[in-house]
Amino acid sequence: MGFTITPAAQKFMRMMLRVDGGAGSGFRLAVSPGGCSGLAAEISVRTEPQAGDAVIERDGVKLFLPAESRILLDGVTIDFADTATQTGLVFHDPKQVSCGHH
Repeated sequence: MGFTITPAAQKFMRMMLRVDGGAGSGFRLAVSPGGCSGLAAEISVRTEPQAGDAVIERDGVKLFLPAESRILLDGVTIDFADTATQTGLVFHDPKQVSCGHH
């Protein structure tokens, strides 16, 4: 699994887990093709993984990733943005061409 999570994204995930989750809960990242960055994600905090999810631990953050997410996230950097137009996780995928701006 070759993807990177920036410190800002880790901080966001930890905060979500603290607010919504209990001990042992994980951050479920269901990624699908779409959106400007080429990836759209549905995020949720779950107490346990769903059938078929891989459990991947990164720096103390437990991620639940469905099969499609594991394929789509290969080589991707997961970042967190808090701007006027967007708050949330941002995916930097070198395989995708951005739409109109850099």
